[in-house]
Formats: sequence, C-alpha cells, structure tokens
Amino acid sequence: MTDRLSSEAKDDLLSRGYSRRSLGRVAALLSAGMAVRSIVGRAEASPLTALPPGDVTKMVRIGSNECWTGPFPAAAKAGAAAVFEGNRYDPTGHTREDLISTAAKIDNIPENCILPWGGSSDPLCRTIVTFCSPTRGLVTADPSYEAGWVASEWLKIPLKKVPLDASNGYKTDVKAMLKADPNAGVYYICSPNNPTGTLTPLEDIRWLVANKPKDSIVLVDEAYIHFSNAPSAVALVAEGRDVVVLRTFSKMFAMAGLRLGFSMAPPALHEKMMRYDGVNQTHMLPIPAVVCGTKSLTMKADIDARRREMIAARAMTYDHLQKKGISFIPSDANMFVIDWKRPAGPIKDAFLKENIIIGRSWPIWPNASRITVGSMSEMKKFCAALDRIIG
Repeated sequence: MTDRLSSEAKDDLLSRGYSRRSLGRVAALLSAGMAVRSIVGRAEASPLTALPPGDVTKMVRIGSNECWTGPFPAAAKAGAAAVFEGNRYDPTGHTREDLISTAAKIDNIPENCILPWGGSSDPLCRTIVTFCSPTRGLVTADPSYEAGWVASEWLKIPLKKVPLDASNGYKTDVKAMLKADPNAGVYYICSPNNPTGTLTPLEDIRWLVANKPKDSIVLVDEAYIHFSNAPSAVALVAEGRDVVVLRTFSKMFAMAGLRLGFSMAPPALHEKMMRYDGVNQTHMLPIPAVVCGTKSLTMKADIDARRREMIAARAMTYDHLQKKGISFIPSDANMFVIDWKRPAGPIKDAFLKENIIIGRSWPIWPNASRITVGSMSEMKKFCAALDRIIG
C-alpha cells in the first residue's frame, strides 16, 4: 500500500513524526478515495443515521442534510446530455477547465487556487494529513462535522474539541480553539456549522488566521454557504493566506449522489497537499457531474429562489416549534438542532414509525437531534408528526 506514496512523500511524513506504520494508513486514507469513503464514511454510519430497511422512497427523509429536490433542471439536462458522450474521457477537451474557470469567476479568485474533487471528503482528509501530525493536532468545534475526528483517530493525530456554547450563540469560538491547542496543525471551522447551522463570522476567521501558529492551516468547510448570505472565506484564499476552503455540490446544488466538490487554497498549499498523489482523484471526475456542476454555478436566480424556498420552510417550522415551546438553535443553513430535553434516540424511533427519518445526535448533546429542512410539504408532515409524538 505504501508504494502509492513517493519517496518525497514518505520522507515528509516521517520527518513530521508519522511512524512507518502510519504510512500505510495515510496511503489507505488517500488511495483513490477508497478509504475516504469507507473510513470517513463511518462519521455518518452510526445506528442513529443508517437508513431503515425497506422502501425509503416513500418516507420523509430529513436526516442527512440532502436537498429536498434534484439538481436544477437546466443543469441536470446538461449533465444528462453529457451521458451520451460518455464514450470520451473528456468530450470537449476542456470540461474540467470549464468548471474551474466558472468557479474562479464567480468567487473572484485565481483559477490556480481551485482543485475539483469527487466530493469534499478527500481534500478534507488530505489537508489533515498534510498539515497535522502526531505532534501537531487538529482542533474543531463540538459538535461539528465528524469526518476530521475519524481521520485524526485513524492517523493517531491529537484532537481537541471546543464545545459550542449558548452564551456565544453556539458559534465556533476561535479564541478558545487557539487556546485549546496553541500549536495545532489544522483549525477546522465548518461555517455554517453542521449540525447547528450557525455561522462563524469572517472577522473571527481572520483573527484566527492572524494569530495561529506558523505553518498551521485554517480549514474552512463551506458545504452550506450557499444557503446563507454570509461572506465566504474564499477572500482569504485570494489574499494568499494560510487557508483552505472546502465546497461541495451535495447541498444547495442537490448533487449528493453525483459526488463533486472543490478545495480552494493558495497554490503553494495545494502543492503540499498533492505530495501524496491525488492526480487521479482530481482529474478522473465523472463528466456528467462536472457538466451539471458547471451549469449550476451560473444559475444565480435559481440559487436565490431555492434559498428563499428553504428559508420559508424553515421559518414555518420554527414558528411551529415556538408555539409548542420546543427549544431549538436558529440556523443559517438547511438544518437546525432541536433540544428535546430527554434522550433523542426514542424520539427518532417515534418519527420513524411516522415514516419520517430525522437526523442523528452527537455524543456531547445526547438529548438533541439534527433536523434537515426539507420541502414545505415535508416540513408540514414533520410538524404534524411532532404534534402526535410530543402531544
């Protein structure tokens, strides 16, 4: 397995404190996306999140932060047309380049700052491998997206989790992150955060970038940024800061099953991340997904309309929860957290009996559930079931 790593990559890893045994784990983690799916996928594979047996297509599925509808029709049509040219590795000779140039124009950053991937899991893990080590750890909020936790455990990397706090509006506390590990390799911020949907202000991210230790990275996961009107941390990439921004097409663009994403970083950071191979992963992308994603990026009016649709369904649900006196955390994304004030597992089971799949809990908040915002119709069904379950 370690044959997948170049001599340069092995020397780099060993010089930063990884053991020779760890080299195989690194190679597995970054091997053609295989381990990214199987190892990091464990973050979504707990009993509270696994799909139930039987036909789930008839159920209300608001547990995995998927979009309630499919890709934008015009984008799906473009992607479908590309299927008929699937006999070619690249029908136009510049399909991947078109995706990059389109994203660069929209986000106002140089094209050489963008790498496309089959989703965002690979670059997330790749950033941790590149900038963390057994002596330079990972710091995240808690709760937050757990893929980094799983990768750090797999690679034996120190991990610090900073609890979210009501006094701070459940925002990621960047000063507490730096205090938790003043010499970390990566400070991971998911903004809007999963599961809370809360934003980390750009000025807070700037503060962390300015005060972090030398050679460390601020990794900003913007999987849900299109559901918010908040400014992106991509501006820091354009300035050449020590920042890696992740994007996915799985959420707003409703392409979870098509697997497409970006990492955005100064070229020097990407160059370090690519020492462990990665050429296949960033170049051998499914052409229909690339074509669909490229078209999706340009559809501003549709993006705005979908955001408004989500906000309306979310606001209706919030209103219903408030009337029932049920505690929740207001969100800037297509999810929110409900505090049931009692164990969440049985409540999840009760919703399942109503043919509704809600989200999981995090160990730090066993009495809370993440709820994905579905369509208005789906959220009305959720509210009606809630009335029957809670009374």
